[in-house]
Amino acid sequence: MWKQKRVLVTGAGGFLGSHLLEQLKPLNPEELIVVRQKDFDLTEQADVRKLFKTYSPHLVFHLAGHVSGLGANNDYPADFFYRNMMMISMLAEEAHKAGVKKIVATGAGCGYPEQAPLPLKESDFWNGYPQYESAPYSLAKRMLHIQSDAYWRQYKLPIIVGLPGNIYGPYDNFDLEAAHVGPALVRKFVEAMDTGTDSISVWGSGKPTRDFVYAGDVAKGLIKAAEKCEEPLLVNLSSGKETSIVDLVNLLKDISGYKGEITWDSSKVEGQSRRVFDVSVARDKLGFTAETSVKEGFEKTYQWYKENKESARNNFEFYSKG
Repeated sequence: MWKQKRVLVTGAGGFLGSHLLEQLKPLNPEELIVVRQKDFDLTEQADVRKLFKTYSPHLVFHLAGHVSGLGANNDYPADFFYRNMMMISMLAEEAHKAGVKKIVATGAGCGYPEQAPLPLKESDFWNGYPQYESAPYSLAKRMLHIQSDAYWRQYKLPIIVGLPGNIYGPYDNFDLEAAHVGPALVRKFVEAMDTGTDSISVWGSGKPTRDFVYAGDVAKGLIKAAEKCEEPLLVNLSSGKETSIVDLVNLLKDISGYKGEITWDSSKVEGQSRRVFDVSVARDKLGFTAETSVKEGFEKTYQWYKENKESARNNFEFYSKG
């Protein structure tokens, strides 16, 4: 199917987009269209309309988003809500007008209700309010599910919405104020080893758990969704395994060889107490299973950041437009 498809990827210059491009290129689509913010602002309808008129894609992977960690979400809630809502609204409307046949988009795993039973099942996606600090972002992204239903009912445009767990891997954002917990910890351990510091401070108590999933695995899941789905689908794309922050810290100590002290800063927000996803829909409908273990994935991420720290994304301004 790929050789007959013009494929457009929004957010292609970002973290997950970089992994997706690595896996799409060997499939040799008719045309692989890479969209970057400097060329098209996806919050402006004129730019989005121009994008689709220029390239007329058959298939769209919509990965672009205004994304960051818990601290930035707490400090810039309006920015995260507005920019994500505009991207979501503009893209599907102009895509259907341009004759796009399918959209595969990434939602937000943090969009699940804060008190949803574990493991998180797609059927519980709307049964409550998400975590307060990131709710403006996650509720904007939640609208992808409503959009998917609406555009299927009216236009028969299939929009498949993947819900990743805590994605990590090379090309991530490693800014200590804006990054998610995985890349932030990787950076702290790399810098501690470089400088010889005798103590690393970690946000919170270390007790919360997350479902970490390697970005390359999520990219595989998105490609499988494009290949197998002809109708709307909301689907978790994660490992289905729970890892505490304490366990991740201990793993990074082993990977890095760090011998110093770990201190826990309980004054910092640490988010939901537990998070792990039910991945049975992805397995049954897509044939998708995350293959990269947390140990293997963080070894790759640590080594990549160690070798690329000077050119990696370490700048909060990349994310904050307010």
